[in-house]
Amino acid sequence: MVSKKDITGIILAGGKSSRMGTDKGLLELNGKSFIAHIIDAVKPLVNTLIIVSDHTDHDQFGFERIEDSIKDAGPLAGLYSGLNHSTTNYNLVVSCDMPLITTNTLETLVRGHETKYEVTQLEYKGKTMPLTALYRKDCELKIKALLDNGEKRMRYAVSQLETKTIIVDNRASNALVNINTREQLNDIKHAIKH
Repeated sequence: MVSKKDITGIILAGGKSSRMGTDKGLLELNGKSFIAHIIDAVKPLVNTLIIVSDHTDHDQFGFERIEDSIKDAGPLAGLYSGLNHSTTNYNLVVSCDMPLITTNTLETLVRGHETKYEVTQLEYKGKTMPLTALYRKDCELKIKALLDNGEKRMRYAVSQLETKTIIVDNRASNALVNINTREQLNDIKHAIKH
């Protein structure tokens, strides 16, 4: 298993949140912001933690915040910025719209990683999750080359890397929910109550 001292946590929080209409990372669930929930899940597994975001509001969490080095190129640019800034061989990446992610679910990535792979990602209900994944730092050069060629698609980028995919069963269902709309937020609040 990859050692905690060799892992940086990277929270991608630089999105435009166009479907939600407000900064997703600062939305609250059970009295805590999405980003605070994610920090709690990631922190036990990593040596350091950085937040990739152009929003100064994210400074409140007390971790280093870095801005996208390539503007308006989506989460792939955020991933590149995080990897480029990281000083560890491995990087645990989580998108800011997953407030129910758990340490146990993320530990599946760390435990399941094999050194020959550049990426270890989760798959849930037939859908791969490149924004909940463990990335080796050295894949930043390939990602930069893709961005330089105008590529912004996350799944395409991962398809160009040596990737291991771990299929997660239904017990992790809530942990892997992406919340992108008000309706999804209300649904998850309702589901948690019952």
